[in-house]
Amino acid sequence: MNIMLVSVTERTREIGLRKSIGAKRRDILMQFLFEAAMLSLIGGIIGLAVAWVAAWGVSQIDLGGFRIHAVVSPLIVTMAVSVSAFIGLISGMYPAMRAARLNPIDALRYG
Repeated sequence: MNIMLVSVTERTREIGLRKSIGAKRRDILMQFLFEAAMLSLIGGIIGLAVAWVAAWGVSQIDLGGFRIHAVVSPLIVTMAVSVSAFIGLISGMYPAMRAARLNPIDALRYG
């Protein structure tokens, strides 16, 4: 959420320009929600890659004839990516609504 709030603040002039040439609130809202979902989805995929490497590393440990078998199942992968994207959408909702509500004249004067 903090990343998206900073993104909205840094891009206030861009948002004002887009709104002044005809972008609707819905367009701005969808842009920022899509960005939030993509950020969290990429983070979720990176987390899954780290989890897969960790599971593989744990599976390679031999404890005197006893081996731990760590598996990353497709169900867990699907759930992790879905939850990550959902959390991204939820935490991106406030910054996206804030960006969509900006007044184009004030946004163009910003900075």
